Order: sequence, then C-alpha cells, then structure tokens
Amino acid sequence: MTEALVWLVAMVALYGLYCLLWGVSSARLAQGPQDFFLASRRVPAWIFVLFATGASFGGWAMMGYPALVMRDGFQFAQLGLVAVTVPLTGVLFFKRQWLLSKLHGYITPGEMLSDYFGGDTLRIVVVGIALVCAVPYVGLQLSASGALVEWLSHGAVPGNAAMWAITLVVFLYLCIGGFRAAVYVGGLQGLLLCTGMLAVSLLALWHLGGVDGFDGFMQGLAKLGASTVGPWGGTAQGYNAYFAIPGVMQFTAGLGKEMPVAGLWTAAMALSTCFAFMGLQATPAFSMLAYSCKSSKGFAPQQVWAGAAGVGVLLVFFSVISGLGANFLGTSSVFNDAGFAIARQLPQIEAGQETRLYAQYLLTLAESSPWFMALLAVCALGAIHAMVALFVTTAGTIIVRDVFVRYLTPLATLDEQKLYARCSIAAIMGSALLLATFAPQAQVLLAALALGFAVQLWPSLAGVCWFPWITREGATVGLVAGMSAVVLTEPLGGQLVGFFGISLPWGRWPWTIHSAGWGIVVNIVCCVVVSWISNHKADRAHRLGFHRVYSSTVAMPSRQRFLRPVAWSLTLVWFFFAVGPGAVLGNDLLGAPSGGMAAWLAGVPSLWIWQMVWWALGVLVVWFLAYALRMSTVPTPEQMDTITRSQPDAARRLPVS
Repeated sequence: MTEALVWLVAMVALYGLYCLLWGVSSARLAQGPQDFFLASRRVPAWIFVLFATGASFGGWAMMGYPALVMRDGFQFAQLGLVAVTVPLTGVLFFKRQWLLSKLHGYITPGEMLSDYFGGDTLRIVVVGIALVCAVPYVGLQLSASGALVEWLSHGAVPGNAAMWAITLVVFLYLCIGGFRAAVYVGGLQGLLLCTGMLAVSLLALWHLGGVDGFDGFMQGLAKLGASTVGPWGGTAQGYNAYFAIPGVMQFTAGLGKEMPVAGLWTAAMALSTCFAFMGLQATPAFSMLAYSCKSSKGFAPQQVWAGAAGVGVLLVFFSVISGLGANFLGTSSVFNDAGFAIARQLPQIEAGQETRLYAQYLLTLAESSPWFMALLAVCALGAIHAMVALFVTTAGTIIVRDVFVRYLTPLATLDEQKLYARCSIAAIMGSALLLATFAPQAQVLLAALALGFAVQLWPSLAGVCWFPWITREGATVGLVAGMSAVVLTEPLGGQLVGFFGISLPWGRWPWTIHSAGWGIVVNIVCCVVVSWISNHKADRAHRLGFHRVYSSTVAMPSRQRFLRPVAWSLTLVWFFFAVGPGAVLGNDLLGAPSGGMAAWLAGVPSLWIWQMVWWALGVLVVWFLAYALRMSTVPTPEQMDTITRSQPDAARRLPVS
C-alpha cells in the first residue's frame, strides 16, 4: 500500500468518524421524536448558511463545472452565473414558506400545497419529485464519490466497493441522528466545498508557472484565441469557439439528431440551464430546510454573501482557471498536438472522462504531499454528501408524512413515524446504490429528469407565496404538463415513445434549449390559461386568507413599495444581459478574442470580463432583493409578535408520542 493510499484511507476514515459522532450526538441532543424530522425547527442561522451553500452547489461545482469548462471553454463558463441565479429561488420562496410552516406547522411542502390549494394531487406529485431527486440523482452523486476514490487509488479500491462503504457511513449517521445530524455535518461540508474549489484552482496556477502562473495562463489564452484549435473549431465570425457564445439560439433538432455549430452553449441553452439549476432550491428538500430554521436570519447571508458572492467568485474566476488551465497542462491531445501545452503536469483525459479532472489535479500531490491530496479528496466527498444527506433525509420524511400518515397509518405516533422514516431512508439509499451498481445507464436517464422536474414547482410555489389567482387546477395541470415536456425533451422520452413504435422528430434539448426550459414554458402557459378558466370565488377566498397573513407579517412598508418595480426591472435586465440573449454581446464587445492581450480590456478575454462584470452586478441584484426589498430579512419585532401569537396552532400537525 502506497503512502498516498494510506493517507487517503485515513482521511476518509476520520471524515466518516466525524459524521458518525455527529449522528450519535444529534440523537442524544434530540428534543423529542419530532427532532428527527426538522431538528425541532431550531437550526441556527450560521448552520443554514453553510449547509444550504454546500447542498446547493455540491459535487457539480467542485468536479463537474471545471471539467466542462475544460471541454467547452468560456461559452460553458457562462454557467458560472448559476451562483447568482440559484439563490434567487430562495429569495423568492424561502421566507414566506418559513412563515407558513411557523403558523401552520407544516413538515413537508406537500402538506403546505394541499392546505393551500385543497386536494391531494399536488401532494402526490411532490412525493414523486422528491423520489426522483433522492434515488437516481443521489445515486449519481454516490457513483461520483466511489469513482473519485477509485481514480485516486489507481484502482486499488474498486469504485463500487468505495461507494457502498462510504454510503454506509452516510446512512448510519442519518439514521441515527436524523435531520439534525444532516444539517450539522452539512456545516462542515459547506466549508469543504469552498476549500476544495479554491485549493485546486491555486494548484492549477502553481502548475502553470508558480507565482507567475496567471501570466502564463493569460499568454496561453492569447495564443489559443488567435487560433481555431479545439473540439468546437471556430464560429461564423472566425473566433475560436472556446471564447464565444455560439449565437442566441440554434434551431437544431437536438442532440442525437443534429449537433449545434461551434458549440452547444448558446444564450438560450445557458438561460434554460440556469433555470434547471434554479430548480434546486425549489425542491421539496430545500423547502423543508427552510422550515427547519429557527428564524429567517440566515436566508439573506446565504443567498447574497455565501452563494452569489462567495461561490460566485470561485466559479466565475478560480474554477475557470483550473478548468481552462488544464488544457495547457496536458489533458487534451488536441491542444498538445497543436503546441499549446505550457507544462505537461496532467495526463491526457479521454473524451467523456472529463470529470476525472479533479482527481488528476489531486494525483499531482500524491508524491510530494499525500496528506494534502487526501484532504482535498475529503473536500470533494463532503461537497457531494451535503446534497445527498439533504435529499435523502427529507425524502424519507416526505414518504412518511405524505404517504404513510396521510393514507396508511394516520394515527401513528411520532416514535412510529421516526421508525418509518428510518426504514424509508434505508430503502431510498439502498435503491440508489442498487441502481448505481447494476443499472448505471438507467440511473443517468432518470437522474437527468431531477432538476427539470424540480423547477416545475415554481408556479405552485409562486401561487402559495405571491399570486392568489393561481388555482389548484392551474397549478396541477401546469405541473403535470411541464414534467411531461421535460421527459419528452430528454433521452428517456424518446425511449418511452419508441416502445410504442413512435419516433420523435427531435432529440435531446431541441433548439439548444434545456428540457427544464421547455418544461417551464409549457407549465406557465397551461397554469395561466387553466387558472383563468377555473377561478372560483370560494377557492380564491380561501387562498386570499393565506396572503392576508403576509400583509400583516412580512410585507414591505408602504413607503418602500416603489422599490418593487425598480428591483424587478433590474432583475430582468440582468437576466437578459448576463445569461440571456444579450450575453452574446460579450463575445467581442471588450476586445476581439483573436486580438490577444493587447486588444483585450485589462488583458483579459472579452467574454470572461463580461461574465465577471455581470456576476458582480448579479450580487448587487440579489442583495437588493434580499435586503432592500426585505424578501429574506428577519421580520420586525411587531411582525414576530404576530407570528409568535399564531404559533400554538402549529402543534396540531405534530401528534404526541
């Protein structure tokens, strides 16, 4: 056994021990059986900030994003602005959902939607979305953790064995400590995410030339920009496709039918993919995380400073260096053959294996600093497990509350519910492991639906939080229609209709629009039309009762309401130019990509400057919404008094053990 492998096993074991200790401590600190579900609704603000950040970005930000920047260049780096768009979902929905959970004692969003709209259809759909996020999508994360250990051990530890062993630790601490263990371990996992992203980017700079690594990186970019070398070649303007967004939209039939020209990441693709990632904080899991908070004190800091600002600078600046810089360090045979390798520190990575990039950076430390390599491996595992823990624990609770208690055992005590939740967690994690081990292709097909499904909850949540004119029929038809559109624009849809002998005329993501984009457009249209047709006075009066609560608790003072149109106008402008059609202006507005450092503003490629400027402006937009419009701030003392007086009613949803 090599020294690096010894350190890897030791660090992973210490991380697992830490998780298990928190599981045991959480069980001892539990304030009754209800603590297992939402940590007694007393999650501190600072824990929420760290855990929500880790769970929102997780392994994708650490391993997936730099890998695709390496493959597709600055046109994909436009997705770094998800650091701004993801928290916007929380700004819109967290505070008002938290308020309703305080007033009515909701444990799951299914209970909230059922209470607000009436009927159980939306409750059942929420269960389905939670399971799609918790089984195939979680299985994909667990597969990545096993693969990372296998790559770092050079195959000495098989990926499936590592995945099962690591997952056993996660299962144990979640089953022992419940939601409290998930959030408190998640505090460390959020820190590990940011530490790993920053450390690997600095490591890339070191390999590119030590203290002069950034200068070497920029010189490599200038040389690359003057050519059309790369998998996507050149654009219609003659620019290297690594440095330019390939148009607002391309009317292609979709992947598998027709490839886009000069790259996939058009402005339409970037915008619709941002919608997909915005679905993360619309998932039932994040609604329950908001319910669990002692107050709304942590919402704004997480959305503005930890998410948009902190993770944003890591994605938009540092991870771009580790991603694109890898092409100058030997990962690509195309760049090596063309003479773009500055220092061949990394082995070549074959097409389709781009997610190995993080491991390849770590392996450069195996000889000189094996302990540091192992520490950064734990950073990646922690980032992955933050999302896993949140999705699995909340899905277990949702199954118990929205299926068992609602339909099978309505008189179950909290102790019995806790037992059912543990069994549900075991079933969910077991299913995810079996799917990842024995049906990896099916796992990929199903996991591709998760984010697209989650974003379809927007109109339903918007109805609860903002728009009383959205009816139960409109929300339900829109949600089902949107999910159907997601399926039909993913590979699974083609296979399903193919079973009946039907061949779809499009492939995956037609017109370079992500399936989440197709789904939400269909969803909103159906929701608006059906709501207009089915708006009954009695039902509307019921919904208005919820909205009157907002006016007495969390509404803006009337003297500040003039800020609303200003804020939403700025938000729309930001979306248009940052991740929408206006983003194509960034291709050469600040210097032609082929002009080199002398032609670039501040010596930096135009599109990269564009992304950094709009990231900074995006942080201001999130701040304006969260703080100036008070959409994520702590209610005033008078508002809190109103909430506190209403809290005794919340106990009705928690049966006595």
